Amino acid sequence: MQTIYHIQDWLMFVLLLGVLALQVWALVDCVSRKAAAFPAAGKLTKPTWVLMTVLALIVVLLLRDVTNLVSYIAIIISSVYLADVRPAVREISGPSRW
Repeated sequence: MQTIYHIQDWLMFVLLLGVLALQVWALVDCVSRKAAAFPAAGKLTKPTWVLMTVLALIVVLLLRDVTNLVSYIAIIISSVYLADVRPAVREISGPSRW
């Protein structure tokens, strides 16, 4: 029985690392984009997206649990940026500055 708990803890840790990697990727990409491209793509402003992705990262870092509602919302924010905002802004501005 103890082995099952160790496997579960390990899987939750790997999941947490994956979520943190996703959120750091969203934040770094957001910071590296030109501010003018966000409204040109019909999205919220760059400071708004930076703030939301920073808050999402902070929430998951503080809670260290990806199985509660607040963490789900934080994951969704980063995922929406990467799946919807990033392609639209990238189309307008081209590759990131970094």
